[in-house]
Amino acid sequence: MRVALNSLIGLLTLAYPLAVYFGIHYVEPRIIAGLLLALLALRLAGSTGGHWLRPLLLAGMLYCGFAIWANNLITLRFYPVLVSACMLLIFAWSLWSPQSLIERLARLQHPDLPPEGVIYTRRVTQIWCVFFAVNGLIALATALWGSFEQWSLYNGLISYLLTGALLGGEYIVRLRTQKHVR
Repeated sequence: MRVALNSLIGLLTLAYPLAVYFGIHYVEPRIIAGLLLALLALRLAGSTGGHWLRPLLLAGMLYCGFAIWANNLITLRFYPVLVSACMLLIFAWSLWSPQSLIERLARLQHPDLPPEGVIYTRRVTQIWCVFFAVNGLIALATALWGSFEQWSLYNGLISYLLTGALLGGEYIVRLRTQKHVR
């Protein structure tokens, strides 16, 4: 039940740019921010995730509180920037840990990850850091200088397609280069 609820909350959160795009014609910005706050609060209440999840959810909730207070459209446009910045922070922080985030995930399926797998996962973590930095900068540019339609298109579709392309591309490279995956 918890997995289903968290998955639903995750999907609804991913739909945030679309909710802003379509919802802003019918409700005030504070209502949209309030709905996002409710989703994040539900996710926090059901959280059993890693030690990094709670601070991220709290940061998102703090952002929502500010967006509710400000009650303007421009404030709503910065949520994707916050998400990319937080993801960059998580991935980058893990590079200073004994195991990078991607290595920890890889070890769930391959506990005896060979040294070349460790090097590979560290490199993939670095690639994700670059991705989140660039994605966050584009999200920031669309928030500050793009039209509402450009912001919605990039943050509600293109960034997700780019994320999927990176996931798919990495998977193909992994299958071709990593013997332990086969």
